[in-house]
Amino acid sequence: MIDRKADVNQVRTALRRSRIVALLGPRQCGKTTLARQLISERSLNYFDLEDPQSLARLSEPDIALRPLRGLVVIDEIQRRPQLFPLLRVLADRQPLPARFLILGSASPDLLQQSSETLAGRLETVSLEGFRLSDLGRGVQDRLWLRGGFPLAYTARSSADSMAWRRQFIQAFLERDIPQLGIQIPTAALRRFWNMLAHYHAQTWNGAELARALAVGQSTVRRYLDLLTGVFMLRQLPPWFENVAKRQVKSPKVYVRDSGLLHALLGTGSHGDLEAHPKVGASWEGFAVEEVLKAVRPDEAYFWATHQGAELDLLLFKHGRRVGVECKRMDAPVLTPSMKIALGDLKLDRLIVVYPGERRYALAHRVEVVPLTELVVGEEDRAHLFRKPTGGGARR
Repeated sequence: MIDRKADVNQVRTALRRSRIVALLGPRQCGKTTLARQLISERSLNYFDLEDPQSLARLSEPDIALRPLRGLVVIDEIQRRPQLFPLLRVLADRQPLPARFLILGSASPDLLQQSSETLAGRLETVSLEGFRLSDLGRGVQDRLWLRGGFPLAYTARSSADSMAWRRQFIQAFLERDIPQLGIQIPTAALRRFWNMLAHYHAQTWNGAELARALAVGQSTVRRYLDLLTGVFMLRQLPPWFENVAKRQVKSPKVYVRDSGLLHALLGTGSHGDLEAHPKVGASWEGFAVEEVLKAVRPDEAYFWATHQGAELDLLLFKHGRRVGVECKRMDAPVLTPSMKIALGDLKLDRLIVVYPGERRYALAHRVEVVPLTELVVGEEDRAHLFRKPTGGGARR
């Protein structure tokens, strides 16, 4: 079993300070496995809302939950959002006899009752699939091709991995989306997702997608927000401020898991991937996700101007502004776009991540760093965002 000690410790820390902790992430990313490291699935304090026995025990939820002591786990909470008002009551008891860990496959925006009912009582912890920092050096290409879902990554062969990912997409659209109470034709949402895979790592253009799908712009925006809310897509917001240049103000859109992206594109092997026109965009998205997972910045944006300057990631953490460029090439060089970003955005540092193995400087405050070195090396990340002396973030 892959050691996910950092995630377990993060959940334990959250449980010590919060009455209710929501562990949120896509289905099959390992939430249940992590929760079972904290409490046995055979415990009376463990409820799996996809298990008929657990559902039967919760037929009278107040009677089932009120007497419990210690840690109580409720898995797949999105299946019973009507539990949130009761959880609020139970979390307000003094003294507090129980804390609750709820596992969900939808964001708080989709579980509106949680954000409204549990305000001030709920702490959210995000969990993705396997990260490069979990797996160590030497597996970057495998993780990029197969993605981070545990059963996709650990499959016996690339063909088995691809078959699992295709089944996941089908089950997700046909079963998981309707269980959230969302009534969208499966075929329409699948066409949108397939089409968006070909727009991966591009700025959102709702009008173009709406024309291609023969639907309204509000419809494609609803599809986009839905797939974002169930952790399938990432909308990276643009950064813009009062500078002279005209700047892009639409989000950049990524399929969050590279393995699902490759399943949608039909690239089942490294050979298929290398020959595909989206190979560069795929690696950019993979690098963006790995950096965000490893760094966990306070805020993250992309930046682009209509004159052509751009930056893949603008990260804020510990009062620092750090730019990240993702380049799939053997030896990245300093570009005019990097120079403009460095000056216009007042960056403390600019890091160029690439799939190579050598680290080298490009210019003052600009350095090329292998992706594995940045995300696996804890000291490298600490140095990158070390707090400056005497000053906060320049916003």
